[in-house]
Amino acid sequence: AVGWKVQYAGSVEMQKRLTPHGHFAVRGALPRKLVKQVAAATYHQVWWPAHDRLVYDPDGEVPTWDPDALTYRDPDTGAALPTWDEALDAIEDDEDAEPAHVARLGTVDVKGVRGGSKDAEKTVRYITKYIAKDITDAVTPGSRAQEDHMARLATELQILPCSPTCANWLLYGVQPKSAKATLRAGRCKGKVHQRRTLGFTGRRVLVSRQWSNKTLADHRTDRKAWVRALLALSASGNDGQAVTANEGQADGADRYEYELASRDDPDVPPPHVHFLRKIAERQQWQAQRDAAIQRLQQVSATKTHAA
Repeated sequence: AVGWKVQYAGSVEMQKRLTPHGHFAVRGALPRKLVKQVAAATYHQVWWPAHDRLVYDPDGEVPTWDPDALTYRDPDTGAALPTWDEALDAIEDDEDAEPAHVARLGTVDVKGVRGGSKDAEKTVRYITKYIAKDITDAVTPGSRAQEDHMARLATELQILPCSPTCANWLLYGVQPKSAKATLRAGRCKGKVHQRRTLGFTGRRVLVSRQWSNKTLADHRTDRKAWVRALLALSASGNDGQAVTANEGQADGADRYEYELASRDDPDVPPPHVHFLRKIAERQQWQAQRDAAIQRLQQVSATKTHAA
């Protein structure tokens, strides 16, 4: 609409009413009327088989797997359920068919901000504070009504299909895409069904390539470099040049040699031990980073006081 690739950066969070909303900074002088027109014309359709009515009770008899025919069958009649492709073909043949979901943007609030102004600094803080927050931080129920609302949503998520391969399609009389014998109707393991995610498992931080001309891998590399510099600077005890313990050693193949380990390898710990070690390692890293930040803050405060 404006003639160039829009540069944006922002994050998504969950409101207390359990509706996701986003905060984004967009570069360029864009007319507010145009932005609202584009938002009003933006939508996304999901053409899936109908799943507004359960065909099978998740707590009762559900379709069973036929290992000979490699298909799921009705528990009473023994008839094979329509495959995913057959269900999609039925939608195409139905002239009155409607999309299963239509997602649209809600209220859009546009505010102009000039670079270098106080409003710019305030806006940046407002947007970036959500980057460090967990998606569930804002959904802790504060009343009985909110608890009931969250419980209803969590219950509904248990039976809704999350993708073409979701096992919950069996509850609606349709075989999931790439159906296999291990599927359990109403027991999909996808994160979208979990109470802690409440249906939102997408990327929270969204940055266009044009904003910084960097990929996600580039940002991760920058973050690692920042942490290493922070730890080295804190260990040096001053704000001058610090020498790291691994200086002169290149990351990657020069430092490590990799080989595929077997299950019975004596050097490979049991899974639960491996996970506990990884958790302890991450906790140790985080403690070192927090301690480094605190030491640098104390040094900075001391120098400011002396000056």
